[in-house]
Amino acid sequence: MTRFADPRRPTRRPPSSGAALIVVLALLCTVTALLQTMAVPVLAKMSDDLGVSTAAIGWVVTINLLAAAVLTPVLSKSGDLHGRRRVLLFVVGLIAVGSLIAAVTSNYWVLLAARVMQGASFCLFPLSVGILRASLPLRRLPLGMSFLTGAISVGAGVGLVLTGVLTHGDRDYRNIFWFTLALSLALFALASVVVPKDVPHSTGRVDWLGGVLLGSGLVLVLLAMTQGNDWGWTSATTLACGIGGVLVLTLWQWLEQHVTEPLVPVEMLRHGTLAAANLVGFMIGLGTFLVFLAITALVQVPATHGHGFSASVLETSLVYLLPSASIGIVASPVGGICVTRFGGRATLFAASLLCLAGYLQLLLWHDRPWQVIVGSIVVNAAFSVGFAAVPAVVVSVVRPEETALANAMASISRSTGSALGSALVVALVAHHMMADGHPDESVFEAVFAIGAASMVVAAIVTWVGIPRHRPLSGPATRS
Repeated sequence: MTRFADPRRPTRRPPSSGAALIVVLALLCTVTALLQTMAVPVLAKMSDDLGVSTAAIGWVVTINLLAAAVLTPVLSKSGDLHGRRRVLLFVVGLIAVGSLIAAVTSNYWVLLAARVMQGASFCLFPLSVGILRASLPLRRLPLGMSFLTGAISVGAGVGLVLTGVLTHGDRDYRNIFWFTLALSLALFALASVVVPKDVPHSTGRVDWLGGVLLGSGLVLVLLAMTQGNDWGWTSATTLACGIGGVLVLTLWQWLEQHVTEPLVPVEMLRHGTLAAANLVGFMIGLGTFLVFLAITALVQVPATHGHGFSASVLETSLVYLLPSASIGIVASPVGGICVTRFGGRATLFAASLLCLAGYLQLLLWHDRPWQVIVGSIVVNAAFSVGFAAVPAVVVSVVRPEETALANAMASISRSTGSALGSALVVALVAHHMMADGHPDESVFEAVFAIGAASMVVAAIVTWVGIPRHRPLSGPATRS
């Protein structure tokens, strides 16, 4: 039976400055963001080069996020069984292989397979959190985790700059994958030296069947959402995918309640604080890709339509996406400080309200470049603060040996939300295309409205579902 820790119970920890470890783990977490963001501005180039539709090329992003939802808990559990350092190095190696395949292929389906391999990168964050928790005093843990989440924002910003530079003009989009190959190989060597060896602290097995069912169910549901416009919303194929996906996910839920070691422990699903934190994480993941993909499509619409800015890939990356992606460099550490001083609940609630304000601004005012830039900065700043707060809430209610698994669950929620956000944007764009192949303004208004609604839900869930705890700097905290 899974037991949850009293957040005020003292825990002994090995003394460690942890500076070098934090830096290396932060660099590894940048890879996750690089693989998320670098492909987005060049989706149109990929579509033209590979000869596939807008809806189909959207799966280059969606399949990566779905793979993350499945591989993250599987690999996190493997880290408990075989050692987090060993699994972390395996993941970095798998990313390198996926990058190499993506760099050399001209086949759409092979590219999707490579993106599945790269989806393992999402596991680097929960593994890194588990390694940090075993190595740092608890009072320094929120700040250490904020560096990891900040690194993800840094990686997003750096990735957008590199995408613009590496693919500017007629340059091959595959240059981005050659870069991630070189980076992953360098980080593999660095992590081999710096990340300490650890002793596996768990026994049992990995729930592979649960992973297969979860992935299959999500793929079927999202296929129905993204391809329904092309197949016909009432066609046999669309209905089979949608209904089949729901049935598979229902079977997965039943299985998780009847296996000894489920992919997602039922006790964690039923724990009120964890459930609330995971739901908020889902909303953050949903909102992240809603705004990211929507702004990418919006600014590339020809200015003659009245709601676009005729931006090139380089302009999209450097002018419109980089400022919002880079704000996490500041916002994530601020989020860690807020968690330490005010607690995870207050920080998440404030982040949800700030993000709501940003979405409402984008919904009402997106006719000028500065309005889009300011709105996206506000939204992404709020997301960065929220990313820093969710792991702190999770860590406060689980035992140290459950840290990686609990954060893997949070990553599942976040990745599933991101996949849904990606699929929603792809479906809306495909369904509301103008004669010249660009999306109508109503697409973006719908996306920003959905984002605002998701933040209302996040604020309510945070206020009602996450109890008040003393901030980590208070007298009753662990040290």
